[in-house]
Amino acid sequence: MLPHEIIEKVPIQFERGLESGDLLFFPSTISIHNEGGVNYEIRLCPALQKKSPEKHAEISEPVEKEKRPDPFAPPYNPNLLVGYLRTEEFEEEYVVLMNKYSVVRDHFLVVTKEFQSQASPLMPEDLASAYSLIVAADKVRQRVFAFYNCGDLSGASQPHKHIQLIRIDDPLGPPVEKLAREVNVERTETPFAINALPYANHAFRLPRDLYSKSAEELETTLANAFLLLLDNAIATIRHDPTYPTGNPSYNIILTQEHMYIIPRREETYKLSETGDELSVNSLGFAGLLLVKSEEELEAVKKEGCGKILRGVGLESVNDKLLEQDVGTAP
Repeated sequence: MLPHEIIEKVPIQFERGLESGDLLFFPSTISIHNEGGVNYEIRLCPALQKKSPEKHAEISEPVEKEKRPDPFAPPYNPNLLVGYLRTEEFEEEYVVLMNKYSVVRDHFLVVTKEFQSQASPLMPEDLASAYSLIVAADKVRQRVFAFYNCGDLSGASQPHKHIQLIRIDDPLGPPVEKLAREVNVERTETPFAINALPYANHAFRLPRDLYSKSAEELETTLANAFLLLLDNAIATIRHDPTYPTGNPSYNIILTQEHMYIIPRREETYKLSETGDELSVNSLGFAGLLLVKSEEELEAVKKEGCGKILRGVGLESVNDKLLEQDVGTAP
């Protein structure tokens, strides 16, 4: 299926999954919390207290992760299968599935057909496929963005590689996108940081005409942006002598205008008010947080969204990275 066909079918398949009972939708309300000039959206979903989706993708089971069956392996539930994403330009084929446990309508997943690890970086064809869906949605006036949780500390829900895409009602995109647009980028070929945010973040402004480029140019541009951002994220991690051993974890957010990578050092944040463990994935760094109760909502507001995100992220060392770039410049 072509990207625009996937976008057209997603809402149809959402309703089909809902009617069949194979897709569970948890109603929620949004509270806007302004903090440091950022309008965070905190989504309250009381139903999660009874049956809690595991980090926005799959229900937790009382078994070890490695013993769980792969929910993204065939045979696919026909009420959750949107189709197979493939274009003439991209050789890789992906399975597109509805998120079985949805807090946001039309939440869908782009899954590698063969098993690949969720701890592996995104490949050029992964990025290009996600971007093609974002562009296809924009053409029918839908604002969609993609995110990827990479590594054990990122809030990843399943070991099988999958990119998630959700629609956001705000035509300006998620809260982080508004901040990124306000940054004056002097050198568009290099990453930048949003200094208004209290944690390490790395962003890249994509060319305005990227949507019109050839498949080869699209893959090259996105891959170069990703590698530059990943280099900065790894450099940030190396400046932290207490960072946990093992492969680094990070979150990726992709919109039509920007790509972001946020390095992670913790998977959850313990709220001092309630003692609850708040799981944070890429959506939190997009400015979208999820809570299960009014008590938890008030605790998050009191604690501060910025403090929570800094608690699971890293300290910004952007000034040091800029100094390094200057020192190595020809």
